[in-house]
Amino acid sequence: MDYVKSFRSLEVYKLSRHLSKGIFEISKKFPKEEMFSLTDQIRRSSRSVGAQTAEAWAKRKYEKHFVSKLTDADGEQLETQHWIEVASDCCYISEEAADNVLQNCASIGRMLNSMIAKAPTFCNPANADNKLPNQE
Repeated sequence: MDYVKSFRSLEVYKLSRHLSKGIFEISKKFPKEEMFSLTDQIRRSSRSVGAQTAEAWAKRKYEKHFVSKLTDADGEQLETQHWIEVASDCCYISEEAADNVLQNCASIGRMLNSMIAKAPTFCNPANADNKLPNQE
């Protein structure tokens, strides 16, 4: 089993950063009238996935807080899925592009839920040296 010393080493964090970068690129092509609605919402929710994961890492001393932050991260990736579907419905992105993002979000969601299920392993005081198992 791999061990990580920082939230930056978590695969789910790396994927969430990749997701938010992709969303940024996709949303550049949205119409100007969507700047303060769809564009803002989808960028915010996609960026929040990684931010919430980083916060969860900081809160792992307290299992309930850790799980709460990971649950928030999962909620943000689900919100991102919603906004991608709206963008697809409005024909701002292709069905193929939407499917790709939705698959990436689902993968992140599975990883987050795996971490939630394994929260005692991440939060165990015996792991206080910051060498915690990476999510699968």
